[in-house]
Amino acid sequence: MPHQPRINPSILAADFVNMQADLARIAGADFVHVDVMDNHFVPNLTFGPQMVQRIQDTSPVPLDVHLMIDDPDRWAPAYAELGAASVTFHLEAANEPVALARRLRAIGARAGLAVKPMTPVESLFDILDDVDQILVMTVEPGFGGQSFMPETMPKLRRLADEARRRDSSVWLQVDGGISASTIAQAAEAGADTFVAGSAVFGADDPEQAIAALRRTAAGHRH
Repeated sequence: MPHQPRINPSILAADFVNMQADLARIAGADFVHVDVMDNHFVPNLTFGPQMVQRIQDTSPVPLDVHLMIDDPDRWAPAYAELGAASVTFHLEAANEPVALARRLRAIGARAGLAVKPMTPVESLFDILDDVDQILVMTVEPGFGGQSFMPETMPKLRRLADEARRRDSSVWLQVDGGISASTIAQAAEAGADTFVAGSAVFGADDPEQAIAALRRTAAGHRH
């Protein structure tokens, strides 16, 4: 029986001043998606380990940390050591992605690898067994609230087909513009883990929004 679709609300869409209250509103989520940006790898700056530690201390669900930073080989392990359940770094930024993924796993986190919309996924095929999650960005990373890029779906489908061919248990995540109107496309293309920001935190009832997204995705499985 396949796992039900995972919904990971992105705190980029949360109220940073009332973070603890907003986190309490998504207790029905699978993970909370925490975007760490350094103003170098992407043109935006969010926060670093201290803020992530506070989120870790107050979140009702595990942390899915997405590092949009330069030199993750150096910095990523610290986020695993904070207790994040999953740490994802970018293929475009890592010098030794396999070694880094193994190090994250050794610390106790799931290891995730992200690719930007224009990065081909074929380069990931040989390292599927070394990671627990692959994140296919469905917007250019850097800012929340962007429009979903349907042109990334053929790439996701190729990745899903290869994972199935290899009988891989890797999770396939999408991030960017995921909403009630786009989640079906991503699920049909093979995603099983969905990052949603404003579609959850912008809803009157975030828990209802999470449940509705999960139902839609489940009805459109690859």
